[in-house]
Amino acid sequence: MQIVRDLAGYSLGRADLVRRAMGKKKLDVMAKEREIFIHGETDENGNIVVPGCVRNGIDEKSANKIFDEMAEFAKYAFNKSHAAAYAVVAYRTAYIKAYYPEALMAATLNSYLGNLDKIPMYIDECKDLNIQILKPDINKSRTKFTIDEDGKIRFGLGSIKNVGIQAVNDIVEEREKHGTFKSFTDFCERIQNYSVNKKCVESLIKAGAFDGFNETRKTLMESFEEIIDTIQDSLKRAYSGQVSMFDLGESKEETEKHKYILKVSEEYTEKELLSMEKEMLGIYLSGHPLEKLKNEIIKQTNINTMKMKGLMEEVNEARLEYKDGQTVKYAGIVTSVKKKFTKKNTIMAFVTIEDLYGQAEIIAFENVYMQAQDKLMEENIVLVTGRLSIREEEAPTIIAMSIDDLAEKKEKKLELDIRGIEEETKAKLRGAIRFFMGDRNNIKVEIIDEEGTKPCGAIFLLGDTVEQFKEILRRR
Repeated sequence: MQIVRDLAGYSLGRADLVRRAMGKKKLDVMAKEREIFIHGETDENGNIVVPGCVRNGIDEKSANKIFDEMAEFAKYAFNKSHAAAYAVVAYRTAYIKAYYPEALMAATLNSYLGNLDKIPMYIDECKDLNIQILKPDINKSRTKFTIDEDGKIRFGLGSIKNVGIQAVNDIVEEREKHGTFKSFTDFCERIQNYSVNKKCVESLIKAGAFDGFNETRKTLMESFEEIIDTIQDSLKRAYSGQVSMFDLGESKEETEKHKYILKVSEEYTEKELLSMEKEMLGIYLSGHPLEKLKNEIIKQTNINTMKMKGLMEEVNEARLEYKDGQTVKYAGIVTSVKKKFTKKNTIMAFVTIEDLYGQAEIIAFENVYMQAQDKLMEENIVLVTGRLSIREEEAPTIIAMSIDDLAEKKEKKLELDIRGIEEETKAKLRGAIRFFMGDRNNIKVEIIDEEGTKPCGAIFLLGDTVEQFKEILRRR
């Protein structure tokens, strides 16, 4: 671009057109631009639009040679410029992540607002960096993710479902003009003249934005509509000049007691609270139903959503680890089940299952679906054994072979009493154990000899039960 500007007098916009034509190998456009580059271009009135090399004192032969060199350079210039640009971005980003991780993660989260595939992944990255993500707060949150004074990242109100940007701007404006909201009823009174409707308030309650007022979410859910209606009725009476009996001879505190009656209720269960957060924020923020089962899931599975996304994005590690048709085990929470009848009039289901990193699609054909339909209930935690399906330009899926409830498995232990057996038998036993050693930790093995009980590590079990493994040992 700089060459055609300096030598032939191109404008910046015209130079960009030449760059684009070269990059995309548009031969007809390049042939036209070659002529303009060398001899220039005039409009219909003879006015010079592009001077060209010849007018600028560069001979035609040299101009042709320069244009040829530019066309040849275009074959790899795109790759080279990208490599250089990405290298600079990588170094700068690494520096920011090392010295300003909170700022980087807040900006990254804001760049993916509304993208439910990316947000959970970066929330998990924040956990790895020991950066706490705080739930939305009506007195502290702004529209986007922000950094608190103590270095924690605060969830933005604008990311809550059913809470529009205008409503958030109104809430923040009122807060900045007249100070923080003192209570839930204070909030309801002060936002009456703004674009904050009941649906918006309900979503804020479910997201936990009012938890700082020390009222349970269930109390607020069962009271907010009546409170808002009471305030609106009071405003209407005030506009029409009517006075209620509460306005006569009572203090403000006494009036408040009669105006707003909170239906005090015990809090929702932890599962219900997490479900509300997921509904409103798109993620589990206070915790995750699978968090307590994380170690158990790692033991029982060999793939997760993050690794499946790596296959889609052609991440090398994932490509090396997984192949099309490979048997995999995946665990998560059932979020939706869509049934469909095939052309052969058999039933199948597309099951969306969410783990700690996102969602994956599981396909269950009739035999698997019929066996597992009682387990395919929303919010049920399941373990899927299936065949991995990898297709070009499509998200990887799992063709289910079995779907079971994920039960926390007790550690399997096998005790081998070798007291009194011959050395030859002991040697065979050692060989068998070495042969079956693996890294799946399915069975803990302990050797009992004359000196007591000794741990022998873990054995990768080919069969499904300790009894089957014992039979293998007996045969050897």
